[in-house]
Amino acid sequence: MRRIFSSKEIVLGVTGSIAAYKACEIASRLVEYGARVTPVLTASAVQLVGPATFEALTGNRAITRLFDPIQNPDIEHIAVATRAHLFLIAPATANILARAAHGLADDWLTTTLLATRAPVLFAPAMNANMYAHPATQANIATLRERGCHFVGPAAGRLACGAVGVGRMIDPATVVEAAAPLVSARRELAGRHVLITSGSNREPIDPVRFIGNRSSGRMGRALAFEALVRGARVTVVTGPADVAPPYGAEVVGIETAREMAEAVQSRLEHADIVIGAAAVADYRVESAASAKIKKSGAPVTLTLTENPDIIADAAARRRPGQVVVGFAAETERLLDHACEKLERKKLDLVVANAVGEEDSGFGSDTVRAAFVAPGRRIEELSVLTKAELAARLFDRIAELM
Repeated sequence: MRRIFSSKEIVLGVTGSIAAYKACEIASRLVEYGARVTPVLTASAVQLVGPATFEALTGNRAITRLFDPIQNPDIEHIAVATRAHLFLIAPATANILARAAHGLADDWLTTTLLATRAPVLFAPAMNANMYAHPATQANIATLRERGCHFVGPAAGRLACGAVGVGRMIDPATVVEAAAPLVSARRELAGRHVLITSGSNREPIDPVRFIGNRSSGRMGRALAFEALVRGARVTVVTGPADVAPPYGAEVVGIETAREMAEAVQSRLEHADIVIGAAAVADYRVESAASAKIKKSGAPVTLTLTENPDIIADAAARRRPGQVVVGFAAETERLLDHACEKLERKKLDLVVANAVGEEDSGFGSDTVRAAFVAPGRRIEELSVLTKAELAARLFDRIAELM
């Protein structure tokens, strides 16, 4: 995140929702990632959170009025609007959405929204009935047509005690949604990246399954990196410890055959296909229709091979399509990766060691190497999965 937000100018608009306190965490995260944050509080927001809090978190004066005495000539609505890389309105009430949609300019925030050419991201927060009201939905549609972006809202318990859609989405997700809007890397704009992620569950009976230890962290890192480089991203994921990043199309599956069908139906329109999932090599030939009860006798399971998803993608590729596989190995890492590359006719294989303390399933770091045709090998040091994803897309850019 730091490489994305570092030195970026972000205007954080805070409006009069009870969720205004969440903006404090957003400000803190952005500053932690190296952004320069200018907090702007509407008159209603000041009644809920203090400007001093945001000034302490950001190191910048909080703007609260259009005609505040100017302590710093730089803090002025046209200057801020011009240098901003992003306007982030969180929380965004129904009121601010209406005023922005209709071009009102009666306070500092709405005035600057008219003056800026930076991307604008709204994180709505309001009562569920207010959010569902045709007027609010029309305002959102108008703002989307003008190029504004939205993150959330989520469903859940609201401040009024009701349960419904209108809750501001969590601060970490807001920051994640902001990242592609300020990213300097846009080389994948207009490209579609298809990623498999997570594990598979092959049923033994309605209760039990054969699975593996994949956490989905590598697939998530790949999806996020593709998003910040401007791609449209589809993640076909089995059960995982982490969810794909905000902004990705998510296709949830359980079995390897379900994953294969999901990939095949989307393959034609993908420019880059990355098989990061820990696909189950085998399934039970005939899963029991009822729970298998203990009998004291051994139970024999007959296994049959599952389809090879990434090999099928490579065999069916169209010209210009890049297909990348992963080889998770516990021994003879490079030998097995080279064999996989040749047998499946892939453009690149990421060989990663599993079962080690600093590498493998559930870890945030990985010991890996890139293997290309002709047994060209680039061995990597231990990297975070985010760093590996960035290095991989650098290599994919070279291939394309």
